[in-house]
Amino acid sequence: MSVTKRRIPQSAANAARRTRLAAAGILFAGALWGVYWYPVRRIEALQLGGVWGSLIIAATACVVLSPWALAQRRRLARSSALGLASVTLGGAAFMLYSIGLVHGQVAVVILLFYLTPVWSTLIERLWWRWPLTGRRVAVILVGLIGLGLVLGANGSPLPHGIGDWLGLASGLMWAVASSGMRSHNTLGPGEGSFLFAIGALVTAVLLAPFLSPWPGLPSMETGWRVAGWILAAAILWWSASLALVVWAAGHLPPARLGILMMSEVLVGVFSAALFANESLAWLQGLGAALVITAAILEVMPARAGA
Repeated sequence: MSVTKRRIPQSAANAARRTRLAAAGILFAGALWGVYWYPVRRIEALQLGGVWGSLIIAATACVVLSPWALAQRRRLARSSALGLASVTLGGAAFMLYSIGLVHGQVAVVILLFYLTPVWSTLIERLWWRWPLTGRRVAVILVGLIGLGLVLGANGSPLPHGIGDWLGLASGLMWAVASSGMRSHNTLGPGEGSFLFAIGALVTAVLLAPFLSPWPGLPSMETGWRVAGWILAAAILWWSASLALVVWAAGHLPPARLGILMMSEVLVGVFSAALFANESLAWLQGLGAALVITAAILEVMPARAGA
């Protein structure tokens, strides 16, 4: 009697392989973004702070990525309007996050951004009409309680400054953008990252007049160091890392994308405590644990009807 082995269809095997690669890539990108505050703060310390440093980083990334976008201009032209808008909105979200790191406490801004699973759950219910199960209700409640504790440690459960507001807004915008990218994005990583950087640049240009005056060019003494940090941020974070994020966002559900990028929370909180002396108060630490718990609940395998 012969035994016939079940073979997994090649298309299913390739899809599973892409999902694993996307998950590993997001873990790495999240950890990398966990220390993104450092080049942003270094540029600020070298007299190019506020929104202007992030604006120039995004502009440099656009230049770096433009050859890739030109080579794929036909794919850009064929892409759906909703997909293009979603990627552009994702860039706007990351710009708000970048500016928030300058104006707010690093760990708090990161945690506010990573309320994404809560917002994603609400979006999936209100936009896509997905069922709101008991587990998803728990995600919302636990995440919002964590939000209240993170912010309430300073006396009020509302954002306390421009950095907090930018972190909160960036997480909400990223939830909307990642949902759209998952459903409608057909761009490759290069042209997708270019459009991402365009969205960030436009956002920075619109916000710059309201957030901070032009500080002037750095002195010759510090100019080379500023240029080095800008190039590093534009190439490593806004080009290579974003290309990875844009590609992976098309292969992972928004909630799973959010939990895998939680590596940024851990790296960001610990690196800020070690190198910027920005530790969380115990109440904020408890809130951070709840925010992370909400994200874990969102991606736990659900039982039927749970």
